[in-house]
Amino acid sequence: MSRVKRAVQARRHRKHIMKHAKGFRQARKSKFKAAKDALRHAWTYAYRDRKAKKRTFRGLWNIQINALARQNGITYSRLINGLKKNKIELDRKVLSQLANQHPDIFVKVVEEAKK
Repeated sequence: MSRVKRAVQARRHRKHIMKHAKGFRQARKSKFKAAKDALRHAWTYAYRDRKAKKRTFRGLWNIQINALARQNGITYSRLINGLKKNKIELDRKVLSQLANQHPDIFVKVVEEAKK
């Protein structure tokens, strides 16, 4: 087998890592080993928190829906149950937007769920 010299690929790899570490503090922005370790953690947290963001927003939507539902004399769980029984397929994101931006339409949805 012939010998493979990795100069070009290694430099490209290091440049890629250093480019993504731009803006980090202290050695993490200038030293390859520290930058590589910092980015490994950063990318792990980014992946994890993209999933957590979805959970967080769903909880926020539930709170917003419950707040306006209770003002109209129904609890969150009874509202969702009523919507399912009446085959009204609105997800929590849309219900939350209705509660915030169009409360009059949300009240009509609540009345349908109460039936």
